Amino acid sequence: MNMRAQPPKTRIKRLMMIDDNEIDQMMYRRVIKRSGMVDEVVGFLWASEALEYLMDPASPPVDLILLDVNMPRMDGFEFLQAASDAVGPDFAPVVVMLTTSLNPRDYDRAMKYDAVREFLHKPLCLEHITHLATLLDERATST
Repeated sequence: MNMRAQPPKTRIKRLMMIDDNEIDQMMYRRVIKRSGMVDEVVGFLWASEALEYLMDPASPPVDLILLDVNMPRMDGFEFLQAASDAVGPDFAPVVVMLTTSLNPRDYDRAMKYDAVREFLHKPLCLEHITHLATLLDERATST
């Protein structure tokens, strides 16, 4: 992944973060705020709650989803399948798997979903945010 490309043109209006670790979410919110590229963060500890948000027509749309792979109740892959089934394959312009998993099968499995654009290893850093905004730029020019 080339993170030293041109600065992104697109701001991330609404970023959804799905991670069962509150401390990770708190740290990521700080990184996201420091980036100055994200207007709003909507965080969920449970994937099922994030799915409810996406299914509610009154919920504002999200530009990007940061999705943890390993979570209780509903893991990241179960969320991807449920969101694809309930909302459609384009339930978000960009989904990024954010994980500690080093299992190549997890990467292969994630990339089978049209919405998944990246598979990043934790922790989230400032360079990741710039890269994610660039993914939105690429998505906007390809549609």
